[in-house]
This record gives sequence, structure tokens and C-alpha cells, in this order.
Amino acid sequence: MPAARSLPALRMALATPGQWMTILGIAAFLGLYLVIPVAMVILVAFQDPNTGALTLVNFADFARNELFLRSFANSLYVSGMSVVWATIFALPLAYFTTRFEFRGAAIIQTLGVIPLIMPPFAGAIAMQLLFGTNGSINLLLDEWFAFKLPFMDGLNGVIFVQSVHYFPFILINLTASLRNIDRSMEEAAQNLGASGFRLFRKIVFPLAMPGYIAGASLVFIKVFDDLATPLLLNVKDMLAPQAYLRITSVGLNDPMGYVISVVLIVFSVFSLFIASQATRGRDYATVQRGGGGLSKRPLKALDTVMAYSVILLILALVLAPHIGLFLLSIATIWSFSPLPDGYTLAHYGRVLAESGQFIWNTLLYATLAGLIGIGIGTAISYIVLRTRVPGREWLDYVASAALAVPGVVLGIGYLRTYFGIPLPGGQPLTSFWIIIVIALAVRRLPYALRACMAAMQQISVSLEEAAENLGATKASTIRRIVMPLMTGGLLAGFVTSFATAAVELSATMMLVQNTADAPLAYGLYVFMQSPAGRGAGAALGIIAVLIVGISTYLSQSLAERDRRAKAGG
Repeated sequence: MPAARSLPALRMALATPGQWMTILGIAAFLGLYLVIPVAMVILVAFQDPNTGALTLVNFADFARNELFLRSFANSLYVSGMSVVWATIFALPLAYFTTRFEFRGAAIIQTLGVIPLIMPPFAGAIAMQLLFGTNGSINLLLDEWFAFKLPFMDGLNGVIFVQSVHYFPFILINLTASLRNIDRSMEEAAQNLGASGFRLFRKIVFPLAMPGYIAGASLVFIKVFDDLATPLLLNVKDMLAPQAYLRITSVGLNDPMGYVISVVLIVFSVFSLFIASQATRGRDYATVQRGGGGLSKRPLKALDTVMAYSVILLILALVLAPHIGLFLLSIATIWSFSPLPDGYTLAHYGRVLAESGQFIWNTLLYATLAGLIGIGIGTAISYIVLRTRVPGREWLDYVASAALAVPGVVLGIGYLRTYFGIPLPGGQPLTSFWIIIVIALAVRRLPYALRACMAAMQQISVSLEEAAENLGATKASTIRRIVMPLMTGGLLAGFVTSFATAAVELSATMMLVQNTADAPLAYGLYVFMQSPAGRGAGAALGIIAVLIVGISTYLSQSLAERDRRAKAGG
């Protein structure tokens, strides 16, 4: 048997010409559409705009500019406070549903993830109508108690909207960590006298720290890089809006837009590094498999009432954008009143009549971006896990690095790199709609890659070796053995990429040159710019939510079907 396995093992160690071509093709794609544009942004940030010589003057100018420093401080503040409030929202939902006997835990967890299927900028206007100075809640507070709360004033509004939208990242990761905690460790602490908040602070939360850190770092990065939400709320003194405004108003030759982009990249990478270092060198392992899934503690009657009250309040807050957006989409007039003055479906009729191109473009772009991501992700996964090509891990590293590149930075990089390259008709390359597809594919590549890696890791290499021992070629083995076994994971990865690409705005805002080529997210942003268009914009937002929601459901269904099929097999 060892002799029979030596030939496939040798084949695995050596890349075939076809694999080398695949490697070069992937490297070229990543180089052209990720590395070079980002490198161009960094290079221009260090160049003198007049002479082209390398200099630090641009960064000195940034440090001397009061607006830029305030924008930097505001971005850090908003990101940090969004993590704090996202934690406040996520922690009770995760803790009560995983550590206690709690009816409706599955429903609570499902409702808690729903905010992710709405683009934050789509809910921003709805949040203003509900929580703004003259929104529903403040009108009622003023009528009943003669005071108002600044929920949506300035940076508060950005923090509120972002924390409501992104808190599921903490909820999902923290829930997984809490479920994996060994129950015996908690029981031992109770036997030693620990209970209540002390037990949570000393034992439970520290053991769940890896999941919390993972979720919190994602929230920080997403908020720090977000462009559309601050702009829709008319908050321009943050870094991402400043980068966008400098490039679109001053021009591609303005060095400050590139300096701000470099700052965005550095802090995105830095936050990922801090997250990785936060749990390094510490032991979070449990000694009992599935410890967190053992018997849950019952709650006393009074504690149950308090727990449900807290959870219902949190769910009401985090689901408010969906409720507000739906009401706005069917409202005739909604201004200075707790609820709309009347209801109509005319906004949906207008959207379907005027915005069919936006919807079609979104379906086309997101589908192509998902296919590109899955194709590249599958190829990288196979090369990394099934060959011994020197330096193969760098394909994984570079592709995953797209997670740390803000969409506005990637858009600026494309404009700087490819705007001067003309198409046969004389138009710049960046005016071609395929550039938007490529940007979406690159932005979502880390998600697709992780799904492909997970699917590939679950396939035993012995199956491929057996096929090759029977005379199958490498290509035939991949086509008839590997790909069918990866189907469930690939489909789930595709749908996840599709769903998130469908509502991407940061990169597309920079790249849309023609309204006819614009996707749904861009159309939604344009509608929301004027009060007259907000009803139609809300209707388009509901359509976006339905697209993402259906895609998310399909992703979960496909993953579950694949799991059951493998378990049955």
C-alpha cells in the first residue's frame, strides 16, 4: 500500500503545468486588481504632486490640518463607541440564550442577526425618522415629558446606526465561544463561591474572549472604513468621507485623498494585528467537548422577567431600522409626526418603473463577482492544501488582505491606476462596468476564500489518491471527485459573496461613471439624497433587504443540506 500511494504523493508535491498556469493567473489577477491599485495609492501619498519625488510633506500637511486631525479622531471615536454599544446590544442576547434555560432562544438569535441583511446607509434615514430630533420617539418624549434625546445628532447618529447594524458580528462570534465553554469550569467556580456578575466577569467572559475579540475587530474595521452612512447623515468630518470628498471635489491629483487612504489602510491592518495579539499566548481550551451545550441553569421568576425585558428592548432597537424603512416605503407623507400621515404602494411602482436597471445591474454584478470569488477561492484552496508549491501560502495571504482594504481606497486605487487607460472608443477603462464587478469580487474574495478553504479541508486527500491510483488524471479527479464534494460549501460561499456584494457601496460610489451602469446600492443612495426621493429609496431598500435576506436563507439552507448529506453518507 505505501508503494501504491507514493505516486499520488509525488504528484501532490509537484505542481503540474496547468497548476502553474493557474497560479500565475491568480497572481496576475491579484496583482492587477489588488496589489498594484493599493500600492499606487500608497506611492502617490508619498509623492510630491509637482515633482513626483518621494516626500513626507503630504503626511506633515495632514498632521497640520485641523479638519483632517478632527476627522481622524472622530473616526476612532465612532469606531470605538460603536464597538462599545454593539457589545451592549450583543452581550445580553448571547449570554442569556446560551447559559440559561430560555424559551425562544433560537428566535432571539435569528432576530439578532437580521440587522446584517440591511445596508447601514439604507437604515440611516429610517433611523432619523424614528430617533431624530423631530423623529417619532422624540416627538412622543416631547409631548409626554417635555424633553428630547440627541440619539441622531452628529456623531451620535453614526454610532447609533453602525452599532445597530454591525452588532451581529459580536453576537455570532460571542455565542459560538460561550457555547464552547466547559460547563465544569463554571460549576467549579460556583462551588468556590463565585456567582452572578462576578462569575461572568472572572470566568465566563474571559473564556469567551477569542470570539468577542474576533467580532469586535470586525465591527471596528467595518465602522472605521464606512463611507455612505456618515455621508447620508451629513457627517463629513470623518476619514472615509474626507477621502471621497477630496478625490471627487479636488481631483485625482490631490495628495490628501491618498494620504487619508493610507491612514485608513494602516489602521485597518493595525486593528487586525491588535485583535490577533489580544489572545496570543493565552490558553482558552476546554477539557470537555461541547461543555457549553450541557444542562443550562434555570432563571428565577424575577430574573426571567428582567432578562426578557432587556432582550425585548434590545430587539426593538436593533430591528427599528427595518420597521422604519418599511413604513417610509409605504408612506404618503411622514414628517413631524410619530407615524406616516397615509399609506401607499406608489413608491414601489415608481421603483419598478424607474429602477429596473439598478436591480438588473445588481443581480448581474453580484452574480459575476460571486462566481469570480468562488473560482479564485477554489483554485487557491486547492493549491494551498493539495500542493507543495513554494510560496503558495502567499496567495492566501494576499487574497485575504483585501479584508483590510477599505472600499473607498480600492476605488481610488482603480481610478488612479486605470483612469488613463483608454478603451477602443476613447473612454477610460474605469468607465467600463466590468471594473465595478472586479472591485466587488476583490472586496468579497476573503469571504469566498474562507468558504472554499473550509470545504476543501473536509475532503480527505485519500479519495483523490484512490482515484489517481485507478488511473484518473489530476483534472479528472478535481472535476469528478473534489468539486462534487465541495458543492455545498461552494454554493454557500457564492451566496454569501452575492448577498454582501449586492449592497456594497463604498467602492462602487467611486467607480460609477454612468447611471445606466449603477447597481442598486448606488441608486438607493441617490434616491435618499432628497426628501422627495426617500419613499422610493426606502422601497428600493426593502427590495435590497429582500435580495440579501433570500440569499442569506439560501446560504444557510445549502450549508445545512450539505451537512446532512455528508452525515447521511
